[in-house]
Amino acid sequence: MRTVLITGPPPVQILDITGPLEVFSQAPGYEIILASPDEHGLLLTSRGLSLTGAKSLQYLDSPIDTLLVAGGPGAEGGHYDDLFLEWLRDAADRSRRIASICTGAFPLAAAGLLDGKKAVTHWEFCDRLAREFPKVLVTPDPIYIRDGAVYTSAGITAGLDLALALVEEDHGHKIALDIARKLVMFLVRPGGQAQFSHMLSHQAVTSQPLRELQVWMMEHLRDNLTVERLAEHIGMSPRHFTRTCLRETKMNPGQFVDRLRVEAAQQMIDSSDMGLKEIADACGFQNADAMRRTFLRILGVTAGDYSRRFNRKFR
Repeated sequence: MRTVLITGPPPVQILDITGPLEVFSQAPGYEIILASPDEHGLLLTSRGLSLTGAKSLQYLDSPIDTLLVAGGPGAEGGHYDDLFLEWLRDAADRSRRIASICTGAFPLAAAGLLDGKKAVTHWEFCDRLAREFPKVLVTPDPIYIRDGAVYTSAGITAGLDLALALVEEDHGHKIALDIARKLVMFLVRPGGQAQFSHMLSHQAVTSQPLRELQVWMMEHLRDNLTVERLAEHIGMSPRHFTRTCLRETKMNPGQFVDRLRVEAAQQMIDSSDMGLKEIADACGFQNADAMRRTFLRILGVTAGDYSRRFNRKFR
C-alpha cells in the first residue's frame, strides 16, 4: 500500500483536499491519510466547514509515499507556524514525492522545499510566489510541473489533473483515464498544457488609450494589424507604441495581437457552432493551420484539441 498524506495550513480550500482524495480513492493500492496541524483532528476549510477524522501531524512519523499540501487562505497568508514548516521538511525527507495543490506551493516554498525547483501555482499568485521566494523558478503557464520528486499545480481543479497524473505514473494511462471517466472529467490533461484562463482579462492594462485600442482591435481582427497601423490609430509613433505595449501588457505588439485573436477564437469555440476554418477567418488568422500553430504556442494545445475539450460539437 502506498501512503498518500494530504494536509495543509488551515483554513484550506476544500476542493484542494477532496479533489485529490477522491482521485486516489478510486485507484488501487493507496492508503489515504488526512492530516491536520490541529491536535484534535479537525481541518478547517475556507468555507467554514471542518473536516473531521484527520490525524494530528505530531503523531505521523512513518514513511510516506506521496505528500500533498493543499492551498487556501492558510497557505496564502504568508505566516506559517515554525513547527508546521519543520514537520514539512521532515515529512519531505520521508516521502518518495511531494506535491502542492494551488497555493499550497507557498508553504512548500517557505520550508525551502522548492528552492532551485521549477514550480507553478494559481496564475493570480505566480508573480507573488516569484517575488517572495526568488530561489523558486516560477513557471506561470502549465497546469502542473514536475521537477524531480517535487510536483506543483495551478488553480484548484488542476489538483485533480495532478492527482490523475500521479496515479498514471503509478498505474498507467488506462487506470487514470478510467478514473477520469468515473469522475466525469475531461480527458487527462498533460501538465505542459497552459492554464485555461482567458489571458487578456488577466493583463493589467491601465492606460485609457490602450484599453480603447484593445476594444477597437477586437472589432477589426480580420484587418492587417501591423505595428504601424496600431500606432497610428492610437496616435503614437511605432517605437513609443511598442514601448507602451510592453510596459502595459508585458507583450510586444505582435504577441498582443496574437493573444487577442486566440482570445476571440476561444470565445467563439466556447459558445458557437462555427467550424475552425470559419473561426480562423473571423479572427484574422491566415488559415486554420496558422490558428492551430498560434494556439499551440500560446495555450500549449492546438485549436482542434481546445475545440474537442470545450465545444460539444467537436466531442
